[in-house]
Amino acid sequence: MNPSLYNPLVLLIVIFLAPVYPGAKIIGGHEVKPHSRPYMVSLQRRNGSCMYAPYCGGALITPKWVRTAAHCEETIASGQFPRAVLGGHSLSQNQKSKQRLRIIKQIPFPKYNNGTWKNDIMLLQLETNAKINQYVKVLNLPKGGITDMKSGTTCTVAGWRKTKTSRYSDTLQEVEVEVIRCRKCNSKNYYNHRPEITQDMICAGDRKGRADSCEGDSGGPLICDRKYTGIVSFGGKDCTDSQKPGVYTLLTKKYIDWIRSIIGLLLRNAEELY
Repeated sequence: MNPSLYNPLVLLIVIFLAPVYPGAKIIGGHEVKPHSRPYMVSLQRRNGSCMYAPYCGGALITPKWVRTAAHCEETIASGQFPRAVLGGHSLSQNQKSKQRLRIIKQIPFPKYNNGTWKNDIMLLQLETNAKINQYVKVLNLPKGGITDMKSGTTCTVAGWRKTKTSRYSDTLQEVEVEVIRCRKCNSKNYYNHRPEITQDMICAGDRKGRADSCEGDSGGPLICDRKYTGIVSFGGKDCTDSQKPGVYTLLTKKYIDWIRSIIGLLLRNAEELY
């Protein structure tokens, strides 16, 4: 190995140039009306013998399946299943509306690449069906998939994770972001093709860096024009950098067809997908 790689200065440069980080912390957002996003899921893993801590977000797409990001895959040790918490607004309060279900299967997209962030999508199978009620509902998948979103379109993204002042928000937060055209997001002043923003991704942020999604709440849904449009994937190191906006996996036909192929046979009625 080249000895220069051990030079502290070289290591600092490598760290500085690292372009992206997983997930999303809600920057510049606000608390949503309790239970106004009944499809939101908090994914949690054991943090000690009895305690659970949130690690990603997701959306309920059928009573037994959650859709999230592939980089949220967890190691399932013997008896140490991660869980999905549905129907919650506050993470700390023991609300009667909450449903806590074990995650028994994780199915990332077969061509997911954790180096380029391509195909950052995963399905989670719950141990039992969620009870659909006023607090827990399914988020409809886009029929035929999303082909493109017009630049400047206003979208929303929600999550419980970091805010400007705390490690995570106890209550569900939401922020508005604007779609940025793919060509601009790949330009020299933005991601400069590191990584490549592909046709299966979408960029969205704020021109002044006042609103964005970044570290900690990966897998949450991006809603544009009242449609389930994308999945929180990655963002720049500085979550307030307007030239490193949040990047989302776009729910194209390719992914909708894959979802159907995985869970379609398990549904009594294909219309449940919508």
